[in-house]
Amino acid sequence: MTKKAKIGLVGLGVMGENLALNIERNGYPIAVYNRSSDKVDAFLEAGAKGKEVIGCKDVKTFMESLESPRKIILLVKAGAPVDSTIDMLRPFLDDGDIVIDGGNSHYEDTRRREKSLAMDNVFLIGSGVSGGEEGALNGPSLMPGGDKKAYEQIRPIWEAIAAKVDDGPCVTYLGPDGAGHFVKMVHNGIEYGDMQLIAEVYDIMRRGLGMEAMEIAETFLDWNEGILDSYLIEITAKILTVTDTDTKKPLVDLIVDKAGQKGTGRWTSQVALELGVPVPTIDSALTARMLSSMKDERIAASKVISGPVPITEEEEKEDFLECLASALYASKVCSYAQGMALIRAGSKHYEWNINLGETARIWKGGCIIRAELLEEIRKAYAENPELANLLVDSNFASYIVGVQQDWRRVINFAQNNGIAVPALSSSLAYFDMYRTEHLPQNLTQAQRDFFGAHTYERLDKPEVGFVHTDWASMVKERAKKS
Repeated sequence: MTKKAKIGLVGLGVMGENLALNIERNGYPIAVYNRSSDKVDAFLEAGAKGKEVIGCKDVKTFMESLESPRKIILLVKAGAPVDSTIDMLRPFLDDGDIVIDGGNSHYEDTRRREKSLAMDNVFLIGSGVSGGEEGALNGPSLMPGGDKKAYEQIRPIWEAIAAKVDDGPCVTYLGPDGAGHFVKMVHNGIEYGDMQLIAEVYDIMRRGLGMEAMEIAETFLDWNEGILDSYLIEITAKILTVTDTDTKKPLVDLIVDKAGQKGTGRWTSQVALELGVPVPTIDSALTARMLSSMKDERIAASKVISGPVPITEEEEKEDFLECLASALYASKVCSYAQGMALIRAGSKHYEWNINLGETARIWKGGCIIRAELLEEIRKAYAENPELANLLVDSNFASYIVGVQQDWRRVINFAQNNGIAVPALSSSLAYFDMYRTEHLPQNLTQAQRDFFGAHTYERLDKPEVGFVHTDWASMVKERAKKS
């Protein structure tokens, strides 16, 4: 009898191929299927040659090649392709089989699909996979959610293939139904914010301080040795060292400044609005990408709208770069604080019981936002699992209060030089608003009550609840008296 595979995978894109090789390398024979059979042939002839990989040209053969209960990973494009792939598999699925969606599906789609498959006694695990091509091959961060008993069946495989850090594999069970994909969505939102913050700091160095690409690369490399140590800082330093072979210019200078997006960052902002959680750093990153896509309009605008003449601070550059590093770290803390607050709100709303400390831990390796900062976040939640916001953790609060003048100096410098820093600025605004006892929204409430009778509460009479004032009559009465 032909030996059967422990697990199957549908979707042989680069991520699918690399994840399949990772699984096989860790001792789990795997069967693979792709709608385009030529990809199966190419994979078997190249990367999978001589390995315990069963290539299948049709769904029936694929399903028959798997041990029961079947475990099937889907690595296809989010949205309709996931539904069509599940529909393709459904006639062959038996009680107890487990379908694992490893793509960037919207968590509400995952919740819907789980309920649908449950009617056939089939389990769905929505598992975020972060780390890109390299992570898929050598160890990603994995964010599974779904039925706990079903997860226990795939746990040995997931722990084997995940990235490893000092306190274990970068995977943990996050909660029921869409919890895994919700966490992956927020992970990507934080990633958007992080990338925008780094881009703004790069812009300040390039245009504000007049630094060349190689010098900026050296600065990022130096930062990567300290508290800013992270995957994104690391690759930024590497990117800035690459020279175009034709022009001999830094390759980054030749890239069109229009940033794309695939949806997860936008979903993060939308869900944050629905749950009433402010995520201004992520919102600013999205806005920046949208503005960047308006290239033709920006070119036209640049010819008729002038900004301030740039002012370099060469004599203070080293000191200013230290301020810049502090501003970047403080802003990153705010971005992560917003993301963790959103996960906390989502967990409460959907009753997922997500462990925020574990969430930070599994991001420490294998994923795009892996950073030294995450260990400090893990410690903060280990000390206080009910922490309302990272900004009130004593360690983070102490650091940010200590560097806030450096942070403000950086933003003032950028604004005085006409350099847009929406993510740095919104991070500081988030910090300033969060720490302020009395905000000007008392006036907002008065305005709303004036034009729409929306009512308001009084500071001095909380016991009376919401009240309404006839503002127009009171203004007229005052006018008569005067």
